[in-house]
Amino acid sequence: MDDAMDLACFRSYRCGGGRVVLTGGVAAPIRFSGDTPAIEIEPGGEVFADQAYVQSFVPRARHPDALPVVLIHGGALTGAMWETTPDNRPGWLTRFVQAGFAVHVVDAVERGRAGWAAIDGHWQGRPIMRSDQEAWSLYRLGHARDFAARTPFPGQRFPIGGFDALCRQHVPRWLSTGPQTLAALLAVIERTGPCILVGHSQGGWFAHAAAFAAPDLVRGCIVVEPAGMPQPPAGWRGDGRSGAGDGRAQHRLVVLGDYLEATPFWSALAAATRHSVGQLRACGVAAQLLDLPAAGVHGNSHMPMMDDNSDDIAARLVDWIQAVAG
Repeated sequence: MDDAMDLACFRSYRCGGGRVVLTGGVAAPIRFSGDTPAIEIEPGGEVFADQAYVQSFVPRARHPDALPVVLIHGGALTGAMWETTPDNRPGWLTRFVQAGFAVHVVDAVERGRAGWAAIDGHWQGRPIMRSDQEAWSLYRLGHARDFAARTPFPGQRFPIGGFDALCRQHVPRWLSTGPQTLAALLAVIERTGPCILVGHSQGGWFAHAAAFAAPDLVRGCIVVEPAGMPQPPAGWRGDGRSGAGDGRAQHRLVVLGDYLEATPFWSALAAATRHSVGQLRACGVAAQLLDLPAAGVHGNSHMPMMDDNSDDIAARLVDWIQAVAG
């Protein structure tokens, strides 16, 4: 498949957040670079915090009725995860644009070019980093005991030679910024208008939460191995009676990969995910489960957008989006 994106427009913007007033501290001399004269900086004043950064790609051959797609990254990652695979193939960003969708790629609060607030106490706790060992097991590339030798599961589809390239994408993350992240995502959706959300892992949780909070704008929601699924609000309906503003049922697709029984964590999370799909259906959502191994697609890790069959899975998602829009 062609790697090129024929774009009519490319932009970037920021959404959400607000000004924080800095107080206290002592003025001190600083140098902006090593050979500039020192100047004294007052530590007080106003700064922006808690915003999301978004890149917007609009194809020249955009389908006139196609809803925009908003890509929401997973934990410890940024929107770069959608751009290029670790073995240098085009990512889902390219494939969705080539399919005729305008695509908005989010860097959530405190990730990537959204920036983070170097303000003591603004976010609770301390940032954490994902280790290579944690990534190996959490992404289900192989058994923990096989990390040192980089021996993957039999039939594993992740390009193991690109593991270091994936680990270089990891950035610091806070564990206490959920409310700010959801608020910024809702601001993004207000800007895009009616859209399809695609969320991975932690981003899947936020995609579900946004779909509950803004059913008039979230027409469809794809979550790839969500790191939990929020409960529907009391009395919430996704069948058009109190769901999407146009009276249609809200659509959601949940995608699960392979090797889910490899660890107690994933076995329990997959079971909870399947149960949550049933809950969605019970409140009127047109919810579907795409269990890849059950569909005859084997070997996928927690990172199907990077696995060697990423184009095939993207094509399935494009078909689902087009069916929802139709």
